[in-house]
Amino acid sequence: MKTKFLSRLSLALIAVFALTSCGADNSNKEESKTEETKIEESAQTKENEETTEDSDNNEEANKDEEKAETNFDGRTLNVVATSESYVPLFDEFTKETGAKVEFLSMSSGEVISRTKAEGKPMADLWFGGGLDAFMAAKDDGLLENYQSEMTDKLPEEYKDKDGFYFSKGLTVVGFLLNDSILEEKGLEAPKSWKDLADPKYKGEIIMSNPAISGTNYAALKGLLDLYGEEEGWDLFSKINDNIDFYSKRGKDPQEKTAQGEFAIGIIPVDKMAFDTAKDNNLTVVYPEDGIAWVPEGVAIFKDSENADVAKAFVDFMLGEKAQGMIAEIDGKDSNQLIVPGIEGLDLGLPKDKLIKEDLSTFGSMREEVLNRFKELAGDKASEK
Repeated sequence: MKTKFLSRLSLALIAVFALTSCGADNSNKEESKTEETKIEESAQTKENEETTEDSDNNEEANKDEEKAETNFDGRTLNVVATSESYVPLFDEFTKETGAKVEFLSMSSGEVISRTKAEGKPMADLWFGGGLDAFMAAKDDGLLENYQSEMTDKLPEEYKDKDGFYFSKGLTVVGFLLNDSILEEKGLEAPKSWKDLADPKYKGEIIMSNPAISGTNYAALKGLLDLYGEEEGWDLFSKINDNIDFYSKRGKDPQEKTAQGEFAIGIIPVDKMAFDTAKDNNLTVVYPEDGIAWVPEGVAIFKDSENADVAKAFVDFMLGEKAQGMIAEIDGKDSNQLIVPGIEGLDLGLPKDKLIKEDLSTFGSMREEVLNRFKELAGDKASEK
């Protein structure tokens, strides 16, 4: 009996020890697992912190690199510009990049002839001027091509496909009417190019010589694109019959119409035209059958000393702030076409009336078009 009791007691003790040992093992395993998890989590946290720190460092490095790319302290950008009115724009570029801007005013023809004669670039950047001149300069190998994220955003019709020139804005062509003269002579206000061909307007129209005025070359070329060469030349021939002479200055049509010397002036339409109209009982008209237009070019001279600064200026120029400034300086509302969405002037330009022009022939056809014009105009188009 005693032996059985001892045997049972031994079995019970063995079971207790077994359970205790199992619990201890499980506890140790759990503790070991928890410790491993803590180590892994600590390592992961450290790795995340290092990744974040690296990311921050990379971001700061990128900012420093970007700042370095546009930091031109002590450098000078030499610009050929069409007007001193762009000084505020150049000052803003200086403020943002540190580059000083020096410029001189010169006609497009002078720019090309002088650059070719001297055999070297006369400046770093060419800012503003007739598109045909930029096309000729490209063909003569005087320009450097450039492409960037900013130029890629520019609509195809407002830049050279090879990146040799870009548009800073558009010049659009319309009519300035002297309402008093029209009323005095019992004439209706013309609304289209076809209206200008009516013989009743004989002697009442003034236009600058297309061989001198880039705006009026654009007007003539626009008519040919709008109506086709045959119909376009026939229409212009009739308009020519109503013009007594072609002025040598681009400002003459606006000034002489405002002074009452003519009833109708063919002009570049901008804020100045609307201001003149308001002050002198005149009316600005966008032709209903189609509005001729021409991009105003900007290009980098080939082999210029500060090409990197000039490239930075092109990107700056195509930015929202600079385009808004250009719109104000030029007094035009066509910059919204160059960089869609910018805030600029609103002169009521019906953008759907812009002629679908073939700019690929704008320069290549210039000589042919002007020779035909001179045959039609004869002595009325003296350039002297």
